[in-house]
Amino acid sequence: MITTSYLVIGSGIAGLTYAVKIAEKFPEKSITIVTKSTEDESNTKYAQGGVAIVLDLEKDSFNKHIQDTLTAGGGLCDLSVVENVITEGPQRLKELMQWGANFDVNNEGNLDLGKEGGHSEYRIVHHKDITGFEVERALLNRSHQLSNITILQHHFAIDLITEHQLKNVDSNSLKCYGVYVLDQKSKKVLTIKADRTVLASGGIGRIYGHTTNPIVASGDGIAMAYRAKAKIRDMEFIQFHPTALYENKEGPSFLISEAVRGFGAYLRNKKGERFMLEVDERAELASRDIVSQSIDRELKKTGDTHVYLDCTHLDLESFIRHFPNIYDKCKSLHIDISKDWIPVLPASHYLCGGVVVDKHGETTIQNLFACGECSRTGLHGANRLASNSLLEALVYAHNIFKYHSKYPSVKEEIRLPKWNDEGTNIPKEHVLIQHNLKKLQLLMQDYVGIVRNNSRLTKAIKHLDLIYDEVEELYVDSKVNTTLGELRNMINVAHLIISQSLERKENKGGFYNIDNIEVKE
Repeated sequence: MITTSYLVIGSGIAGLTYAVKIAEKFPEKSITIVTKSTEDESNTKYAQGGVAIVLDLEKDSFNKHIQDTLTAGGGLCDLSVVENVITEGPQRLKELMQWGANFDVNNEGNLDLGKEGGHSEYRIVHHKDITGFEVERALLNRSHQLSNITILQHHFAIDLITEHQLKNVDSNSLKCYGVYVLDQKSKKVLTIKADRTVLASGGIGRIYGHTTNPIVASGDGIAMAYRAKAKIRDMEFIQFHPTALYENKEGPSFLISEAVRGFGAYLRNKKGERFMLEVDERAELASRDIVSQSIDRELKKTGDTHVYLDCTHLDLESFIRHFPNIYDKCKSLHIDISKDWIPVLPASHYLCGGVVVDKHGETTIQNLFACGECSRTGLHGANRLASNSLLEALVYAHNIFKYHSKYPSVKEEIRLPKWNDEGTNIPKEHVLIQHNLKKLQLLMQDYVGIVRNNSRLTKAIKHLDLIYDEVEELYVDSKVNTTLGELRNMINVAHLIISQSLERKENKGGFYNIDNIEVKE
């Protein structure tokens, strides 16, 4: 058994920020970070756009950013949370830069601020078109400098340890004591006992197959919290990024940053028409839910597989300077952006709901905290404003840190049971796992996509139940492995998305059910 003061599940911006802060504050305490892949593999790494922060107080203001966030959220944001996150932004960015993160500056030496959909002003702090990669680099570098942080790479978190494992269930009092973790190299399941556990496990994009998320985004933290009886909310609000590169292939999709539209690119259909002009006065810079739903309607109307992003009228040198990664990717596919339109379509991108937390980041289970995409803070409401996610991760990691600094954990003198897999065997039929994974992804794409209806959602539940029964039977009889564990988690998360979609009776933000009568504000 491993014993640690603070356990962090996930090594993206949220988990690393918390770990660095708590390690600096308490050098005598041990911090253990568990990540199922390499330490740098997370949604953070692939974030292109940047961090939305109010810095130019002559042109911008906290109130403008707050109003933009509330508008994008469709009236479902928690105002106090929005105010907290946005006003904390400048200080959290300053810390990030002190840890070594570099951001683009203009000719005057000030931070070069970009603009994205839904924003009324230029306020996106960025590092070319690989902002997340730079943030991840800086945070990992800082964490390596702190001797009390241990990062366990290739360790897959299986289940949280609560009273359920202690055989002493009290529905009125659930507490997290740590987690069971699979060492993917030794194939052994470890028991990690922790005074405080922080879920920072990222998103759920892989459930849809067609996603901008990396393959690790399988909703593990949300599923573990759900099985442990934590409160989960707003899972129906899934943000589809309007402009993923269309390549007609399986696996994660390359993202064409929203900042490209902020830079002046146009969306066009096959006929060359700028269809967004008829939809919203902001045209291509409307919020992501509006743009994604508009593209979805366009594709259903024409039967086409994609629309286009037109950059041919933009200054090429300036484009390459701002978006070198995107330019190189297009070039590798023989797309000359000075002459050719980029084929794009919406893809699963971000989950606005998740594990419910309070203003300190604590879940409904004692000693269990959550931050980043796996959490539901109340910031995003029905739809996340572009580049508010990295900001939220920074602020809520800080909020949890502040709470833990003020109220230090108390060691639990309790003996935790070892993982019990007696009577199980190493699964031989991996084809069953892959078959059910593909069935799940097709089910979510076809039945629970951008535009939903009650008939498809009801059928989806029935199909999902069949997948669940087959996978659960396999799980009970098998020694745990990462692939099977991920699939089990994705099924749990899919159930939450579908059931909470059926419960919502009005269309808001990223949720649109054609059977609902839209409530007019």
